[in-house]
Amino acid sequence: MKALRYHAPGDVRIEDVPEPVCGPDQIKIRVRNCSTCGTDVKIRANGHVNITRVTIMGHEIAGEVVEVGAEAPRDFTVGERVQVIAAVPCGDCYECDKGWMEVCQNQTSMGYQYDGGFAEYMIVPKAVLAVDGVNRIPDGVGFDEASAAEPLACAINAQEQLGIEKGDFTVVFGAGPIGCMHIRVARGLYEVGTVVLVDINAERLALSAAAVQPDIVIDSSKVDVVQEIMRLTEGRGADVIITATPANVTQEQAVAMAARNGRISFFGGLPKTNPTITLDSNLVHYRQLHIHGANGSSPAQHRQALSYIADGRIPVADLITEHLPLEKAAEALDIVAAGKAIKVTIEP
Repeated sequence: MKALRYHAPGDVRIEDVPEPVCGPDQIKIRVRNCSTCGTDVKIRANGHVNITRVTIMGHEIAGEVVEVGAEAPRDFTVGERVQVIAAVPCGDCYECDKGWMEVCQNQTSMGYQYDGGFAEYMIVPKAVLAVDGVNRIPDGVGFDEASAAEPLACAINAQEQLGIEKGDFTVVFGAGPIGCMHIRVARGLYEVGTVVLVDINAERLALSAAAVQPDIVIDSSKVDVVQEIMRLTEGRGADVIITATPANVTQEQAVAMAARNGRISFFGGLPKTNPTITLDSNLVHYRQLHIHGANGSSPAQHRQALSYIADGRIPVADLITEHLPLEKAAEALDIVAAGKAIKVTIEP
């Protein structure tokens, strides 16, 4: 079968590899869609500490069950349409016992420790099945939409922490697919007020704004975004700010523009080589700000995401602007890196 495999930083190849064999405690799926992520681009360029062997990439996975191992959960049947979690909690550590599966200290991942979904067929390992990490795709939801449930679940996780209130003035940094999903979650689940979308890429900003219709767009390469938010709020600042981009300056700007009792999500991780920011601690203190990290999602949040897609509260189909065959997976990563699409999905 064909698969996109990571060999080393800068060395990612479409190759012919043996079709995987389903073990007794596993299930095998025919991958129908595996969507791309900015993380895939970073892995291609820089590798990842958790990828220590030649690995099939891809972690936003949806497909069809083709085989169920004799010792696997028997409620799965051949032909079922399923979505697979990306980050795999152990289910047995302190964090998992507390219900904090998204920050499991023993977490593994599809496309890292396990071969992922940029392939024609894929094995779902026992570790995924053990934490209820395979979800049936609801009727009416396409494979491509189901593959987008993984990043949507991450946005849901982040916003659950923020105490968002109806009518909150909300700023989202980053006009990529996750920024678009954050806008959809904030409106669909929390009924926020004015929504501002900020980016430095004018082409991507226009593309995403056309899809998710923020109330205001700001090209921060041309405008002092903190001053502009303060002007728009008559000096009060934003109630909710989400930094869905791996840029240090956006985190600093988020703190500077936050209103009193403002809530901030540092959603996008910073480069490992430059992970620090300059923080005006007095702003946090005197404005009583709430700053939250956000890391991945839990299996339950994947099920929530699929439910919200199915009932129309959070549509994602229109955010998938490129469908490419597996043979063009490297081209897909180039498109993601250049910001020339919202969401790019691979269809093996």
